[in-house]
Amino acid sequence: MLGRTGREVSRLGVAASYGVPGAAVERAFERGVNYLYWGSRRTGAFRAALRNLRPHRERLVLVLQSYTRIAGLMAGSLERALRAVTYDYADALLLGMWNKPVSPRILDAARRLRDRGLVRFLAVSTHARKLVPAIAAASEFDAVHFRYNAAHPGAETDIFPHLPNAGRPGLIAFTATSWGQLLGASSMASLFNGGARLPKGERIPTATDCYRFVLSRPEVDVCMSGPADAAQMDQALEALRLGPLSEDELFWMRRVGRAVGGK
Repeated sequence: MLGRTGREVSRLGVAASYGVPGAAVERAFERGVNYLYWGSRRTGAFRAALRNLRPHRERLVLVLQSYTRIAGLMAGSLERALRAVTYDYADALLLGMWNKPVSPRILDAARRLRDRGLVRFLAVSTHARKLVPAIAAASEFDAVHFRYNAAHPGAETDIFPHLPNAGRPGLIAFTATSWGQLLGASSMASLFNGGARLPKGERIPTATDCYRFVLSRPEVDVCMSGPADAAQMDQALEALRLGPLSEDELFWMRRVGRAVGGK
């Protein structure tokens, strides 16, 4: 159950931004993956998949994002996206990358779209972890997206222990692979943390391992995946099949994560 929305979702979500083929999206939906995020990059392949899935509209959760800081631009962007996929509404309007409280004008514009029936739920994404408990304790948002992975596990201290016991919003984690750093992408590791590398002798995690690490936390409702091709979609689906990591696997992922995170 996605927080207080009353919607049932798969614990794996799929984002359009990295180029996943439409056929792979449809195959994931057949496997029960129904949290579909047509967000930062509204790719044509993802749009085609959403159109093909329209007969199953009530089973999927469509997330559309707005990064705008100009309230008057929000409605037009959302309406164009809905026309493109021939849907009447989005399940969630995600207000993107707010590392401080959302401005009243933006929030009012989002509420008006909800009042018009163009969206059913409001969501927000943030990198400011310590903001999430306050969002969870309030009633403005039905879901919140935040960063959580083995290299950046701060949600374990800043978010998870501080959630309300009941009535919390849906919790969606993104960047499970830490932008590829946890997969041994040394150039990314060098760029982001001054040259940190995987510990010598440690097995290099796969994307499946990274998703399973996130899914090992019961507080996380949905772990977002960002596949670029059908093979990467298969790795994400494998995480659903295998389920959470064992204790030994968690210790291993944390060792790798500390090295990649430069800790």
